[in-house]
This record gives sequence, C-alpha cells and structure tokens, in this order.
Amino acid sequence: MVIALSGGADSAGLLVAAAGLGDSPRDLRLRAVHVDHGMQAAAAAFREACAALCAVLHIPLTVIATAVEASPGVSLEAAAREARYAAFAAELRPGECLLTAHHAEDQAETLLLQALRGAGVKGLSAMPPCRPLGRGWHLRPLLEVPQAALLALAARAGGTAALDPMNQDLRFDRSYLRRQVWPLIETRWPGSAAALTRTARHAAEAQERLDAAAAVHVGRLRDGDALSVPGLRALTPGERINVLRYWLCESGAEPPSTARLTEALRQILDAQDDHMPAIAWGHCALRRYRQRIFITATGPPQLDGARRWRVGGDSRVELGPHLGSLRWVAQSGGLDPKQLPEFLTVRRRGGGETIRPSAHAKTQTVQHLCQAQGVLPWMRDALPLVFADEDLIAVADLWQEASRCAADGAPGLSIRWENSPIIV
Repeated sequence: MVIALSGGADSAGLLVAAAGLGDSPRDLRLRAVHVDHGMQAAAAAFREACAALCAVLHIPLTVIATAVEASPGVSLEAAAREARYAAFAAELRPGECLLTAHHAEDQAETLLLQALRGAGVKGLSAMPPCRPLGRGWHLRPLLEVPQAALLALAARAGGTAALDPMNQDLRFDRSYLRRQVWPLIETRWPGSAAALTRTARHAAEAQERLDAAAAVHVGRLRDGDALSVPGLRALTPGERINVLRYWLCESGAEPPSTARLTEALRQILDAQDDHMPAIAWGHCALRRYRQRIFITATGPPQLDGARRWRVGGDSRVELGPHLGSLRWVAQSGGLDPKQLPEFLTVRRRGGGETIRPSAHAKTQTVQHLCQAQGVLPWMRDALPLVFADEDLIAVADLWQEASRCAADGAPGLSIRWENSPIIV
C-alpha cells in the first residue's frame, strides 16, 4: 500500500490512519511517496514535513522530483496534477494501490467546479473512489469522510504540517471556491459536503447505466478496430454521443467536449461517401473511411528518410518509432536474390509508383493496390517501399514485383514486417 504524502495535514491524517490498520506498517507493506514539483519556495518544507512524519511512524518514504510544463490552454493546476499522477503511475509496482487523502469537502468542491463548467453526468460524478493507475490502482477511500476527521488524526502524530501557498492563492478556481465561496455555503446549508457527495455518487450510478447501454451498442457496431457509420445513424442523437464517448474512453483516448463531439458526428455522418473527414483534438482524431469510424493519432505515423538494407541472412531494417521493422524470411518462389543488388533502399511512397504483384496480374499503381486491399489512407505514408536502385520490388510484406521473383519451388526471399501499424 502506497500513501500519497503531500506534506499537508490531510495526507498526514491518512498516513496515520493507514499505519494504525496493522500491528506494524510492515503488515501492510506500507510506504509513502512524495512528489516534489519544485514549483515554489515551500517545496523544502513539504519534503521536511513528510520525512519527519515518516520517521515518527517508521514508514519508508520515497521522494520523486518532477518538472511541470503547462501546455498552451492548460492551467498550472492541471499541469501539476498531470505530472504528479504520471510520477505516481511510474512508481507503482504491479498490483500496488496508491491511496490519496481526498475527503468529502474535496469531492463537494470538485462537483461544484464541474457544474460551473457545464459538465455532464460523468463530470458531475466528480472523483471516482477507484481507478486503474500505472501497473496498480488509485484509491480514494475517504471521499465521504469530513476533513475534520483527517485533521484530528494528523494532530495525534504531532509535528507541523506544511501549508501550501497555492491553496491560499485566489487566482486558482479551487482555492477561490474553498476560501471565498465554501464558507458561505456551509454557513447557509450545514452538511453541504455530505449532501453534494451523495449527489456525486448518484451521478456516478447514472453514468454506470449509461456506460452499460453504450457497451451494448459498441459491441453491436464494432467493425474490427472501427465503428459502423450506418449503425451509428440508426441510433438517436443522445445514444450516438454516449456511444462515441464510451468508445473513446474504452480505447484510452480522452473524449473532447460535448460540443466538439457533436460537431465530429455531424461531419462524419453528413460527409459524402467519397469524402474522408478527420476531426482532431489534443493528440487524437476521429476519421471516417468506407462507412467506418476510426480513432487515430492526430498525426498518423509516416516513414521518414531512406534506409539501406542488405539482402538476405538475418539482416533487418528498423523503420522508426511505432513503425516496426523489416526482416528476411526464406520462401520458395519469393524474391530471387540473384536478381537483387547487395543493398536495397527502403523509403516511403512518393506517388505514382507501380508494381506487378503476381505473374498473372497486370502492373498496377501502389495507390490502386492500397485501395483494393483497404489500406487506410492516412496510414499509406507509413508503408515501406523497397527499391533495387530505382525499381520498386516490394511494398512492405503486401506485394512483391513478379519479375524479380524466383520460379515456383526455387529458393527465394520474402519480407516480413514485424510490429506493423497498418490496419486493413
């Protein structure tokens, strides 16, 4: 069990509670992890508070230093959170659980902030009590526990918790809500944290039902790695949005806003059959091809530059990140080594290349063959074309030039493309 230790009072209370679950911390293989963002002068005070508490409780502590880089349009809060959880994810061992000290007031704040942003049911579910993280799990066991209970536990251990200046900075939405708005809500409506936490739980239950319905639709509409466009058209507008959002999450992609997703559906469903709309956001894109919708990277992989490749033996050529490699395989009737130079050139298509894929076929363009084979258009620049001088002799492991092949039954070579990203 791993406790995320910030140096503040909340996580100190969680660590004290966890340490008291067994006869000793060793019973639970308990350890603490502190992530040092290095963003403020108080960072040293956080580390010292964590070290002091762990020394008192005889719990091992790991301190991880991480840099925070905020991309355009991303708040410093969000960037710090992303960096923190990336560090936790990398630290977790297989099956290990990370516990964080999020309490009822944190959950209530999250729900209010999501509501003010116009979030849907999923956003109003606020923070889930359990989710996968790295090779383990992230648990929030205290979402229905008031902060006062945590502070009382922290006080038992003695010592002084560090104060986070960011929690006092009213430029940040959560800090403003916590300092300026929440006291008024709690004064007018005592017990608001418990009530809003129940609301988040109801929203989470509603989201579970939406996910269950979407899973049925996705199972019916799935076409390989894609979804059927005609099948989507048969659904109601609300069902389409729900299905796409669920499918994106299932695939590990962060869904865009509802407005962006609605526009993506409009373009995909309204496009002419010969059009290939692509709607991108962040690092992902939705693309349509031949009545199917695909999830892709914003910039699909492509083969850059040219590579020399020795013919035969255990010679292999690496094609670059996410593109795999080519190697030789002995095959009767394959490419005839006697008709090949010692070295070949591997590069991507430039346009207009032709090849005769079999003795009984006519010479065809690579583009025509890709269309006939169903190679996705945005993946065609990832195809490695193999040249003997200026003559195209093979397109990956899909086609080889018939005039360069050995006779049937005669020794030859074929190409095997390992870890190919191509989907047909």
